[in-house]
Amino acid sequence: MSTLALDRPARTHTAAASRPADRAATLRLDLYAPIHKALRLFLVDTLARVGRLDVHDAAETVATLGQLDALLDLCTSHLQHENDFMHPAIEAHAPDGARTTAADHEEHRMAIDALRRQSAELRHAPTEPGALQLYRQLALFVAENLQHMHVEETVNNAALWAHHTDAELHALHDRLLASIPPQEHAQVARWMLPALTPAERAAVVGAMRAQMPAPAFDAMLVTLRERLDDTAWRKLAKALAIAPVPGLVECA
Repeated sequence: MSTLALDRPARTHTAAASRPADRAATLRLDLYAPIHKALRLFLVDTLARVGRLDVHDAAETVATLGQLDALLDLCTSHLQHENDFMHPAIEAHAPDGARTTAADHEEHRMAIDALRRQSAELRHAPTEPGALQLYRQLALFVAENLQHMHVEETVNNAALWAHHTDAELHALHDRLLASIPPQEHAQVARWMLPALTPAERAAVVGAMRAQMPAPAFDAMLVTLRERLDDTAWRKLAKALAIAPVPGLVECA
């Protein structure tokens, strides 16, 4: 699976743009937007699952806490990627320009460790009070991450755009993606593709089709069809003239 297609950067209008001509001229590459859409969906879906967890159902408990573990793993990897790539790019031209989000990352690490401990305790002794405590702590973690991502998409993006061309940002993005193992790309794709707009999704899937072997692309489509509702799938199929996926009932 192509690493270039999975986290395809978006283009965002800068705040200074007002008239249509200005907006067209100031459309900039946004490295944060696609991965943050994936994380937001993963965060809120996991929060909802923990909130409705039936601790008396062993299989449901295992599945829910397994998703929480996967979320915390991805959050840990994501903040490290930003520490390794995004923050140095910002601070190369603005010393301490990423200080606020770097400090947030340290707090997130501590919160992740605490959530892992609570999850382990609940797995060992599933109780309703334990599940409620985990849910409340996860809710605070989700809230903090939503605020944090907003700062990155506004303040950090402004710093990147002020000192880097889009070609330089593309190169940065490519280096970051090259450092990510295939299993993490697959995890990101699972949450990113359903979170994108129809146009964004069609662009990403179209790029994947151009770069992947046909059997791998077909297998990815089967998985993606299971993640999209009928309306989203119909729009994607129309945009890319996708043939019916074997084994699934297609929309008229």
